[in-house]
Amino acid sequence: MRSIDELDLLEALHEGQFEQPLWSTFLERLRRRAQADYASLLIRRAQAPFNELVELFSRAPGEHAGLRFETLYLLDPPRYHALRPERVYDLRELREAATPPARPEIPALGEFQHAQLMRVTEPGGCTAWVVVARRARPFGAAEGALLSALARHLSLAIRAFVAVERERYRSEVAQHALHRLNFGWMSLAADGQLIDYDANAERMLQRSQVLRRTARGRLMLASPEADRALGKALRGFEENPQARPQAIHLSDEPWIDMLVLSTTAADRSMPANRARAPMTIIYIHGDEQTSTHRVEQIVDLFGLSRNEARLALALSRGRSIADAAAEIGISLETARSYSKNIYAKTGTRRQADLVRLILISVITLA
Repeated sequence: MRSIDELDLLEALHEGQFEQPLWSTFLERLRRRAQADYASLLIRRAQAPFNELVELFSRAPGEHAGLRFETLYLLDPPRYHALRPERVYDLRELREAATPPARPEIPALGEFQHAQLMRVTEPGGCTAWVVVARRARPFGAAEGALLSALARHLSLAIRAFVAVERERYRSEVAQHALHRLNFGWMSLAADGQLIDYDANAERMLQRSQVLRRTARGRLMLASPEADRALGKALRGFEENPQARPQAIHLSDEPWIDMLVLSTTAADRSMPANRARAPMTIIYIHGDEQTSTHRVEQIVDLFGLSRNEARLALALSRGRSIADAAAEIGISLETARSYSKNIYAKTGTRRQADLVRLILISVITLA
């Protein structure tokens, strides 16, 4: 078996946040390099209670599964939080300095009699401890020097892990909001080839009849008029990246529309995960609720009659009052009468106010 050097450890340390289980390769290599029976990484997130910990560990073959540094930590958490960051401590040193003295019935880390450990922190308040332990043979200066050499790298790895986890959480929250709002996004190359898309857009591609991905990977719209408009927008952005965004209506029932925007030069020079750079970003809004459901929600929210709610929904989707009247099958005079009732009941004075009110209401999250 090839010996493990520091470069092997550093490689595994910085890649460990992308593994499952986290840092499993690093801990296995650290245990073998230190000739230890047990290696552990204990992580406490910022502001978490003392007993909310994550312990990751590697054990020599045949070691008992119940022996964990977490058990020792929980006997006296403040002691381990008081350790000077990036300094290597021997477990014997900590036990001798304990006040009151450590309980004799727990002489060490389970059956491991010898251990070295080091605490590291990151600016956000997350704390981690790395531990190596043996059953019998004491650790020497070489193992302490190894942990010391890893200190700064471990601190940076924990910092990167916290930053990635924070962004992952924010992304999940944003994605949940986009899902509730029925928005999705796609990125396209200049020829209409799909480069990337989120889960909402993927669902629309799979379920909707108004847009699809061709066998060659191009985005195609079912409406010839809309497809031509998309092609024109793509050509326009290729000629002039500063051209204004283009809105394209795709379907009335269910309601689906899209906004096509040019990407920045930076976006084009650094494609996320493909060889081709994105030319445009498309935001798609697809209402998964039928118009019947939306009408019922408007009735409940604003106290309108059903016919008033039908007219309000049509007006909120950009219809003129004449087109809205024709769409729902009433006369123009009746529509004007309904509109006065709608404005009175919703506290609005014109169509633009009504559209804004409906678009920012909880209906968009239903």
